[in-house]
Amino acid sequence: MALRLLVLAATLSCTCAYMTQSLLLPRGRRESLLPSSFPSRQRASSHVLVCKAEESAPNKLRKLLKQPGILVMPCCFDGLSAKLVQRAGFDLTFMSGFATSAAKLGLPDTGYMSYGEMADAGRDICSAVSIPVIGDGDTGYGNAMNVKRTVRGYAQAGFASIMIEDQVAPKRCGHTKGKQVVSRDEAIQRVQAAVDARDEGADILILARTDARGCISMDEALERIRLYEKAGADIVFLEAPQSIEEMKMHCEAAPNTPKLANMLEGGKTPVLPPKELEKMGYKIAAYPLTLVSTAVKAMNRALESLKDGRPVDDILDFAELRDIVGFNDYYAEEERYKL
Repeated sequence: MALRLLVLAATLSCTCAYMTQSLLLPRGRRESLLPSSFPSRQRASSHVLVCKAEESAPNKLRKLLKQPGILVMPCCFDGLSAKLVQRAGFDLTFMSGFATSAAKLGLPDTGYMSYGEMADAGRDICSAVSIPVIGDGDTGYGNAMNVKRTVRGYAQAGFASIMIEDQVAPKRCGHTKGKQVVSRDEAIQRVQAAVDARDEGADILILARTDARGCISMDEALERIRLYEKAGADIVFLEAPQSIEEMKMHCEAAPNTPKLANMLEGGKTPVLPPKELEKMGYKIAAYPLTLVSTAVKAMNRALESLKDGRPVDDILDFAELRDIVGFNDYYAEEERYKL
């Protein structure tokens, strides 16, 4: 954020200097004041310098949420997987806590990843793509003040949205055993703190999640969803409903707020086609482990081949791999600076 402000200030200073000097010169000589190498200049008919800022990730997500149709959201775990999601033409992605913990630490999603580690991983992911990225903010990593710090930190990392949940720390994957949730009052307090951080200046959307369905009851989970909507959450998410009827109840509980459906293959929730989810009232269909699961399966198959002394079948062409990770873009950029 500080760097963006410095760039903006420099641009405004350049603009003001040009306009001030240009008033003292004949019209034909005014444009010569502009540096010939100025990278993003645009000259209007009045010879005023116009600079167009790139749209922020949160604003991109806000627009997507207002558009008709459901958003299919494969979840990523590093810069490469995020690039693949964008390359495939999807409009957004989500940094999965489960997948990131597995990829970064080789450990289960049981609270091992700290705030700092998640923020660092998210910064790498957000810088690798231009599509909006939603970040798993777990429990907010402490009390209400910690939640606000986490929200601000995720906004600075480049996330479009942050998910805050109501589990007891250390939290765990919502489709595994042993999870617990905090009281309703504390759950609402977390979401309110996140909303307050947003309203106080953090440019980020708040995705509020409850795991109360598996720990207390469906009725309690629905009440928390209603209160999340009332508190001002931008998106709501009831984790692990166990039937189509429960999924419909989720949608009915928050009619005025976009809702997320978690399509975990092999999990507790029925995996339904996106069009069916849209008819229920969902706005986002998340696929949290599809990419990491298929990647692990492919790597295991390759390792088995190598162990048996066989060539690895169905391997990606080296030229395509170079292109995906960015070598061709690097070479093109490198040409600009050849001496």
